[in-house]
Amino acid sequence: MSAEAVRAWRPAHVPGVSEVLHARFVTHRYPMHAHSTWTVLIVDEGAVRYDLDRRAHGTEEAPVTLLPPGVAHDGRAAAGTGFRKRVLYLDPHVLGVGEPGRDGVGPAVDRPGVADPVLRRRLEQLHRVLTTDGEDLHAESRLALVGERLARHLDPARETVPVADGPAERLRDLLDSRVVEGLTLDEAGRLLHTHPGHLVRAFSRRFGLPPHRYLDGRRVERARALLLDGLPPAQAAAAAGFHDQSHLNRRFVRLTGVTPGRYRRATVRPG
Repeated sequence: MSAEAVRAWRPAHVPGVSEVLHARFVTHRYPMHAHSTWTVLIVDEGAVRYDLDRRAHGTEEAPVTLLPPGVAHDGRAAAGTGFRKRVLYLDPHVLGVGEPGRDGVGPAVDRPGVADPVLRRRLEQLHRVLTTDGEDLHAESRLALVGERLARHLDPARETVPVADGPAERLRDLLDSRVVEGLTLDEAGRLLHTHPGHLVRAFSRRFGLPPHRYLDGRRVERARALLLDGLPPAQAAAAAGFHDQSHLNRRFVRLTGVTPGRYRRATVRPG
């Protein structure tokens, strides 16, 4: 990014993410303001100083900063070289702390810095998916794990639901029945009466890979069969449930080592 640069977007099919913001600032100073969403901030270069509820803080306190909705804060570079940041603005329900008396705002005001390297890595993975992947279920899976971890930061006494295999088996059946059309993790959670984060953990433990990777494999398997039947890659992509041919290409190369076009050209035709 240049000295002052901003990239912002709203993921079209990732419920709970109101906005994604990647920015670099040197001279800009945010005035006091408040959001209706949770603000989850990671800083890649430099540092940010901010006042939250009239108390001074800095992003040097911890690798992740969590600012609660409805609480005034400002922001400015800690040094003259500025800062580069990535931000998620999350709808309140994502953190699962909306029960009466447990909205999480108080703990976040007291402890906006989250000293959790695992959470930092998961946020980086989520940003990478939101920036380059375009796979809705992948982003939802990453978001569910991030939301669970943030909720435990806000409420350390929050119980972690034991991971059982039953929901994993039912989710696999759902994915098998919806290979082409797919489904969102929120929808799966409603159908199976299980929290999305629990579904991801249960599925990964039971089958050794997260739900989006399983669905990728099923779709590539379908695309391979269509390519063997002589269908062009663009048509095979649509028929197998991929957004477009480039989406199929990325998944196909990762799983087979060759592009769909090369795979189709290498097919041996009977007779």
